[in-house]
Amino acid sequence: MGPLLLIGIIVIIFVVIFALIYWGFYNKIIRTENRIDNSWSQIDVQLKRRADLIPNLMKTVKGYMTHEKEVLENVTKARSAIMGAKTPQENIDADNMLTGALKSLFAVSENYPDLKANQNFLNLQDELTHTEDKIAYSRQHYNDSVLAYNNTIETFPGIWFAKRMSRKTREMLQIPEASKELPKVSF
Repeated sequence: MGPLLLIGIIVIIFVVIFALIYWGFYNKIIRTENRIDNSWSQIDVQLKRRADLIPNLMKTVKGYMTHEKEVLENVTKARSAIMGAKTPQENIDADNMLTGALKSLFAVSENYPDLKANQNFLNLQDELTHTEDKIAYSRQHYNDSVLAYNNTIETFPGIWFAKRMSRKTREMLQIPEASKELPKVSF
């Protein structure tokens, strides 16, 4: 075997190894992007589910809360914002608005003992609580997926492949500062 043939074989081996590594990182980046998209769609499903529960909740509380027009309007506006959101950021902003409106609604409901005893209201409140838990879990899964993706494209050799694929880091979902405040408890 001549030296030229040996060099040719070595070059071919390096090209094949490089192609396999590139193929592997390309597929890994695509899989993590797909996981992020899937995670977002799970959040979106839960947000829509919660928005679908709102009309039933509103029907239940309207008869009791005749003096709480502003609270009811805020819930309705927030629900409309979720239903009209087009981007993930619009969805998150609308979700935060709805969460605040629902907190106000449930706080005001404390002033209506008949409402608090209404089985339909209690069932809807329970459903919303379970949906909130699912939203929180879905957000965590989304952020975990974004973390895996960002780690892949920001570390070597993934950064090299990501640049050639024109991939950029993705933003994690953030909790608004107002939601981080501890509730005030007094006795």
